[in-house]
Amino acid sequence: MRPLIKGIAVAAIHVCLIGTLGAKLVYDRATLPRVWASTVPRDPDLPIRGRYVSLQLVVTPNWFPGAESSHRHDVTLRAEDGSLMADIKKGDDRNTERGPRVRHVTINDENVTVLSDPVAFFIPEHVPDPSLLQTNERLWVEATIPKKGAPRPIRLGVSKNNGPIEPLNLR
Repeated sequence: MRPLIKGIAVAAIHVCLIGTLGAKLVYDRATLPRVWASTVPRDPDLPIRGRYVSLQLVVTPNWFPGAESSHRHDVTLRAEDGSLMADIKKGDDRNTERGPRVRHVTINDENVTVLSDPVAFFIPEHVPDPSLLQTNERLWVEATIPKKGAPRPIRLGVSKNNGPIEPLNLR
Protein backbone atom coordinates (compact mmCIF):
# COMPACT_ATOMS: atom_id res chain seq x y z
CA MET A 1 0.00 0.00 0.00
CA ARG A 2 1.35 3.42 -0.89
CA PRO A 3 2.19 5.89 1.91
CA LEU A 4 -0.36 8.41 0.61
CA ILE A 5 -3.17 5.86 0.84
CA LYS A 6 -2.06 4.85 4.35
CA GLY A 7 -2.05 8.50 5.42
CA ILE A 8 -5.54 9.08 4.03
CA ALA A 9 -6.80 5.93 5.78
CA VAL A 10 -5.38 7.06 9.14
CA ALA A 11 -6.85 10.57 8.65
CA ALA A 12 -10.27 9.05 7.83
CA ILE A 13 -10.14 6.92 10.98
CA HIS A 14 -9.32 10.00 13.08
CA VAL A 15 -12.18 11.98 11.53
CA CYS A 16 -14.57 9.09 12.29
CA LEU A 17 -13.42 8.88 15.91
CA ILE A 18 -13.80 12.62 16.49
CA GLY A 19 -17.12 12.62 14.65
CA THR A 20 -18.56 9.86 16.83
CA LEU A 21 -17.45 11.68 20.00
CA GLY A 22 -19.08 14.89 18.74
CA ALA A 23 -22.25 13.01 17.82
CA LYS A 24 -22.38 11.43 21.30
CA LEU A 25 -22.05 14.82 23.00
CA VAL A 26 -24.76 16.34 20.77
CA TYR A 27 -27.03 13.36 21.52
CA ASP A 28 -26.35 13.64 25.26
CA ARG A 29 -27.08 17.37 25.20
CA ALA A 30 -30.43 16.66 23.51
CA THR A 31 -31.49 13.75 25.72
CA LEU A 32 -29.92 14.15 29.18
CA PRO A 33 -31.43 16.43 31.83
CA ARG A 34 -30.07 19.98 32.04
CA VAL A 35 -29.90 22.22 35.07
CA TRP A 36 -28.53 25.62 36.04
CA ALA A 37 -26.18 25.14 38.99
CA SER A 38 -24.66 27.83 41.14
CA THR A 39 -20.88 27.83 41.11
CA VAL A 40 -17.89 28.76 43.19
CA PRO A 41 -15.02 29.94 40.95
CA ARG A 42 -11.57 28.46 41.70
CA ASP A 43 -8.11 29.33 40.52
CA PRO A 44 -7.36 26.96 37.63
CA ASP A 45 -4.45 24.57 38.03
CA LEU A 46 -4.45 22.35 34.96
CA PRO A 47 -1.24 21.83 33.00
CA ILE A 48 -3.00 22.34 29.65
CA ARG A 49 -3.02 25.24 27.29
CA GLY A 50 -6.01 27.45 26.69
CA ARG A 51 -8.18 29.78 28.72
CA TYR A 52 -10.72 28.28 31.04
CA VAL A 53 -12.59 28.94 34.23
CA SER A 54 -12.40 26.27 36.92
CA LEU A 55 -15.76 25.96 38.70
CA GLN A 56 -17.01 24.00 41.67
CA LEU A 57 -20.71 23.30 41.29
CA VAL A 58 -22.95 23.85 44.30
CA VAL A 59 -25.33 20.94 44.86
CA THR A 60 -28.39 20.48 47.04
CA PRO A 61 -27.70 17.49 49.30
CA ASN A 62 -30.59 15.06 49.62
CA TRP A 63 -29.82 14.08 53.20
CA PHE A 64 -30.15 15.68 56.60
CA PRO A 65 -28.24 18.97 56.96
CA GLY A 66 -26.30 17.84 60.03
CA ALA A 67 -24.24 15.30 58.07
CA GLU A 68 -20.59 15.16 59.02
CA SER A 69 -19.13 18.20 57.30
CA SER A 70 -15.52 17.04 57.45
CA HIS A 71 -16.18 13.97 55.29
CA ARG A 72 -16.46 13.65 51.56
CA HIS A 73 -19.41 11.68 50.27
CA ASP A 74 -19.69 9.58 47.12
CA VAL A 75 -22.88 10.66 45.39
CA THR A 76 -25.06 10.27 42.35
CA LEU A 77 -26.27 13.47 40.71
CA ARG A 78 -29.69 14.28 39.27
CA ALA A 79 -31.69 17.26 38.16
CA GLU A 80 -34.89 17.92 40.10
CA ASP A 81 -37.12 21.02 40.01
CA GLY A 82 -34.35 23.14 38.51
CA SER A 83 -31.76 22.14 41.13
CA LEU A 84 -28.69 19.93 40.99
CA MET A 85 -29.38 17.26 43.62
CA ALA A 86 -26.83 14.91 45.23
CA ASP A 87 -27.86 11.56 46.71
CA ILE A 88 -25.38 9.63 48.87
CA LYS A 89 -24.52 6.27 47.35
CA LYS A 90 -25.88 3.40 49.38
CA GLY A 91 -24.39 -0.04 50.13
CA ASP A 92 -23.72 -1.86 46.84
CA ASP A 93 -23.54 1.38 44.84
CA ARG A 94 -20.39 2.40 46.74
CA ASN A 95 -18.50 -0.66 45.45
CA THR A 96 -19.11 0.24 41.82
CA GLU A 97 -17.10 2.66 39.74
CA ARG A 98 -16.17 5.85 41.62
CA GLY A 99 -18.35 8.79 40.66
CA PRO A 100 -18.66 12.37 41.81
CA ARG A 101 -17.88 13.29 45.41
CA VAL A 102 -19.11 16.23 47.42
CA ARG A 103 -17.79 18.10 50.42
CA HIS A 104 -19.09 20.84 52.65
CA VAL A 105 -17.38 24.25 52.59
CA THR A 106 -18.01 27.69 54.06
CA ILE A 107 -18.02 30.57 51.59
CA ASN A 108 -18.84 34.12 52.69
CA ASP A 109 -20.25 32.82 56.00
CA GLU A 110 -22.54 30.44 54.11
CA ASN A 111 -22.28 26.64 54.40
CA VAL A 112 -22.65 25.00 50.99
CA THR A 113 -22.12 21.56 49.50
CA VAL A 114 -19.93 21.49 46.39
CA LEU A 115 -18.60 18.88 44.02
CA SER A 116 -15.05 18.00 45.10
CA ASP A 117 -13.71 17.92 41.55
CA PRO A 118 -14.12 21.19 39.68
CA VAL A 119 -15.33 21.34 36.08
CA ALA A 120 -13.48 23.36 33.46
CA PHE A 121 -15.33 25.76 31.18
CA PHE A 122 -13.16 26.88 28.26
CA ILE A 123 -13.48 30.47 27.09
CA PRO A 124 -12.18 32.31 23.99
CA GLU A 125 -9.03 34.41 24.28
CA HIS A 126 -10.77 37.77 23.69
CA VAL A 127 -13.43 37.30 26.41
CA PRO A 128 -12.81 38.78 29.87
CA ASP A 129 -12.75 36.27 32.73
CA PRO A 130 -16.43 35.64 33.62
CA SER A 131 -15.53 34.48 37.14
CA LEU A 132 -14.55 38.04 38.17
CA LEU A 133 -17.91 39.28 39.45
CA GLN A 134 -19.35 42.27 41.27
CA THR A 135 -20.40 41.87 44.92
CA ASN A 136 -24.10 41.43 44.10
CA GLU A 137 -23.57 38.95 41.23
CA ARG A 138 -23.49 35.15 41.23
CA LEU A 139 -22.04 32.89 38.52
CA TRP A 140 -24.12 29.96 37.23
CA VAL A 141 -23.39 27.17 34.78
CA GLU A 142 -25.90 25.25 32.70
CA ALA A 143 -24.81 21.62 32.54
CA THR A 144 -26.04 18.27 31.33
CA ILE A 145 -26.18 15.61 34.02
CA PRO A 146 -25.03 12.18 32.76
CA LYS A 147 -25.98 8.98 34.58
CA LYS A 148 -22.32 8.47 35.53
CA GLY A 149 -19.52 10.97 35.86
CA ALA A 150 -19.26 14.71 36.29
CA PRO A 151 -21.68 17.27 34.86
CA ARG A 152 -20.79 18.64 31.42
CA PRO A 153 -20.93 22.45 31.27
CA ILE A 154 -22.77 24.02 28.34
CA ARG A 155 -22.85 27.76 29.05
CA LEU A 156 -22.37 30.33 31.81
CA GLY A 157 -24.84 32.83 33.21
CA VAL A 158 -24.93 35.56 35.85
CA SER A 159 -27.69 36.55 38.25
CA LYS A 160 -27.74 39.95 39.91
CA ASN A 161 -29.27 40.44 43.36
CA ASN A 162 -30.69 36.88 43.25
CA GLY A 163 -32.65 37.80 40.11
CA PRO A 164 -33.08 35.72 36.97
CA ILE A 165 -30.08 34.08 35.31
CA GLU A 166 -28.87 35.93 32.22
CA PRO A 167 -26.78 33.69 29.95
CA LEU A 168 -23.43 35.22 28.98
CA ASN A 169 -22.50 35.68 25.32
CA LEU A 170 -18.95 34.34 25.28
CA ARG A 171 -18.42 34.06 21.52
